[in-house]
Amino acid sequence: MDVLYFAWVRERIGLPRETVSSDAATVMELVEELRAREDRYAAAFADVSALRVAVDQQLTEFDASLDGVREVAFFPPMTGG
Repeated sequence: MDVLYFAWVRERIGLPRETVSSDAATVMELVEELRAREDRYAAAFADVSALRVAVDQQLTEFDASLDGVREVAFFPPMTGG
């Protein structure tokens, strides 16, 4: 699946997107796999309460299933203004 990173998440990881092979069943399991990769991922995902996630371009929660998913995007909450 493609994993996209936006704003400070992208800055901490150093990539805007990557293709990831994963056996994760949920978004949170994917996050745990990514955290275990390197310190930069651990830093980006240290506080998931400060993140939002979209699965196949639909906002969702971290307990969402990844079954058949093609794209997961992580980004900080948006503010208006």
